[in-house]
Amino acid sequence: MGRLFGTDGGRGLANRELTCDLAYKLGQAGAHVLTGEKHKPRILIGRDTRLSGDMLEAALAAGICSVGADAIVVGVLPTPAIAYLTRRYGADAGAVISASHNPMEYNGIKFFNSQGYKLPDELENRIEDIILDKAEEIPLPEGSDLGRIVRVENAFADYVEFLKSTFEGDLKGFKIALDCANGAAYQAAPMLFAALGAEVHVMGNEPDGVNINASCGSTHPEKLQQFVKELGADVGLAFDGDADRLIAVDENGEIVDGDQVMVMCALCMARRGELKENTVVTTVMSNLGLDLALKKAGLTSVKTKVGDRYVLEKMLEGGFSIGGEQSGHIIFLDHNTTGDGLLTALQMLGVMKRSGDRLSKLAAQMRKYPQVLVNARVSEQKKHSYADDPVIRDEIGKIESRFKDEGRVLIRPSGTEPLVRVMIEGADQKEIEGYAVKLARLIEERLG
Repeated sequence: MGRLFGTDGGRGLANRELTCDLAYKLGQAGAHVLTGEKHKPRILIGRDTRLSGDMLEAALAAGICSVGADAIVVGVLPTPAIAYLTRRYGADAGAVISASHNPMEYNGIKFFNSQGYKLPDELENRIEDIILDKAEEIPLPEGSDLGRIVRVENAFADYVEFLKSTFEGDLKGFKIALDCANGAAYQAAPMLFAALGAEVHVMGNEPDGVNINASCGSTHPEKLQQFVKELGADVGLAFDGDADRLIAVDENGEIVDGDQVMVMCALCMARRGELKENTVVTTVMSNLGLDLALKKAGLTSVKTKVGDRYVLEKMLEGGFSIGGEQSGHIIFLDHNTTGDGLLTALQMLGVMKRSGDRLSKLAAQMRKYPQVLVNARVSEQKKHSYADDPVIRDEIGKIESRFKDEGRVLIRPSGTEPLVRVMIEGADQKEIEGYAVKLARLIEERLG
């Protein structure tokens, strides 16, 4: 796996890269780092529906118990549920076994601290150093000082009650189509929306350990689009494998992505005086239409690097209330500490209910600008040098000057390959395709 932790925990092929031995060691090191000197610390463990989840849950729990902590096992639950329940149950930390939107053969492990926040780099590095470099010795208790495994049966009901508490009124009169991706939301999502009075129709809620994210969920919403049209539903809601993302479908079967959801929620929050600092935090990959829609309403967008951890860092730094990514990973910090697909769906449905508008009309408040992405193959040693090349800088400046406020150029070196990714956004698809290909070829010539 290289580094144990990427931007969202440690992931790899289950039983090859993410082995039981590694899960056991992560349990030991995580419990040691996150619980300090407490006599009998408690760490919550949740997982998604992958076949490898049982195996890794057992290994992780064993590692936690071996250092004298109790493992509180809550079973299959969305990632954001673990963030919330860690706080609700007064646990010292939380752990999630999931590879989110990735195929079933992968799995991952990530930790939350006692407040439900993902770990900062320094803590992940400390855990990694213990496992890979034996940087610290972990005391191993004996006898009655060992930890135990405690199983909680009603955890997903507690999470659903929390979500219901964030919504004003009910959803009577709404016909909702759900795609649970055969993942972690397969029980909680239907229960939540039915409990609020909606007419609920569900697909992707028959997990067998193998079919998580398989041609379904937020990364494959095509079947949900058709399902919405066949039902005549008001809205479709697609979650990913661990349910921290939402991609919506309007009543016409059209996709409504995270950028559009953020715009409609931010505009409603601003009208209600709930948008702190009148600001939305987004990544550099968010559509230009988001910035222009917010600007038109007198609101501000703040940009971060790609990755929800960077969005959260900026939100905490500035005291902002909403931020997220085009992928549908959206954080409502007044309610939870991480992206939450079910919570995001409720916030969006609240906007629909208060306004009385169809989702298509609300989504149209943001014009989506075409985006073109072209890869330029370059020297590995030179892929970060594009900004220092005067010819490349000059060409980028020329393109952006032609766009004025109606387009932009974004250059991003690949983190894993000898590539520079050229993304151009603008009003005319054919025009930006030509610019992107031309700029990519120039970068290849200069940095190849």
